[in-house]
Amino acid sequence: MRLLTFSTLFPNAEQPNHGVFVENRLRHLVATGEARATVLAPVPYFPSSAALFGTWSRYARVPRSESRHGLSIHHPRYLVIPKFGMNFAPALLYRASLSAARRLHNVERFDLIDAHYVYPDGVAAVRLGAALGLPVVITARGSDVTQLPDFSAPRRMIRDAVTRAAGLIGVSAALRQRLIELGADPAKTVTLRNGIDTRMFHPVDRAAARAALGVSGTVLISVGGLIPRKRHHLTIGAMRHLPDTTLLIVGDGPERAALQMQIDSLGLSARVRLLGPQPHADLPRFYGAADASVLASSREGWANVLLESMACGTPVIASDIPGNPEVVQAAEAGLIVRENTAEGIAEAARSLFAALPDRTATRAYAEGFGWDETSEGQLALFRRILARSSGASG
Repeated sequence: MRLLTFSTLFPNAEQPNHGVFVENRLRHLVATGEARATVLAPVPYFPSSAALFGTWSRYARVPRSESRHGLSIHHPRYLVIPKFGMNFAPALLYRASLSAARRLHNVERFDLIDAHYVYPDGVAAVRLGAALGLPVVITARGSDVTQLPDFSAPRRMIRDAVTRAAGLIGVSAALRQRLIELGADPAKTVTLRNGIDTRMFHPVDRAAARAALGVSGTVLISVGGLIPRKRHHLTIGAMRHLPDTTLLIVGDGPERAALQMQIDSLGLSARVRLLGPQPHADLPRFYGAADASVLASSREGWANVLLESMACGTPVIASDIPGNPEVVQAAEAGLIVRENTAEGIAEAARSLFAALPDRTATRAYAEGFGWDETSEGQLALFRRILARSSGASG
């Protein structure tokens, strides 16, 4: 089957880790040999790549077309209106993508549009599907259905899109239920979790990893963007209650300065280090150096970092939010905190360290979350939709 994968959440030459979870799922689907895909991954329009424009300038440097892992990827530009453009985003995304989608469809003759993130991407994808005469499957991944529907105009467009889509995927059972609450037909909606590439994420030489990072004793790691919903400030706050423990934070974002100020004000600069962003392929040595990883997020769809950590043999401490208990289901995986506070994280860390699981058992647990089941679920859903479309057209 021939797929047009549509999402603004997809890596590019300037942002190699951006939306890498969408790319990973697509790579494993294509590897089955039963589907091929062309990617339409729009990026915000920006007129200049001059460094003086800061992070926005990187969008001007994204190539119009590129190839990653054998996938052909196209990056049309769409207009973004900072602060005031949320209600117009689907229309702007649709208008910017339509000519490229038509051009690609004329060559590839796609069977289906595979869209990721309900708003604005999924809303725009449903409009593209109508224009091209193609069924659309939308994957919900988190705040697209847990937060954005709180706003009236996005909620109206989201409800319309999930009603019109031929199929819907939630990466967790909680997100599938949220889609149904927003008006999706349960019969068209499935749960297909993210998987983990156990070849990329694997145990490493711990002594070498710790030596390279200059750490010893008990080590925690937290991987994720330095943004409010990741709540790194809670993990940093927990360090006040965990003496002789080192915390490594991997990621970057707008809260970096505020988090560094918190670290300094608490006198934790000797034990808490902000390591900045790291290449995805290098993460195993960071996970491998740690005794446990912490995810304090206020919301997630399906947190890939939990499985990444486990696949490296490192158990997790995860906030008690929808989705996380679906990932952390056994003692060898780690713990869900009882209370989503700094004190709750510290209590969970002490409990975990009192009965730390064997790292080989943690790795074995993660191996049960490979991509094969998810890829088969996608193919089955796509086949049902194409069979319905064929029957309707016949």
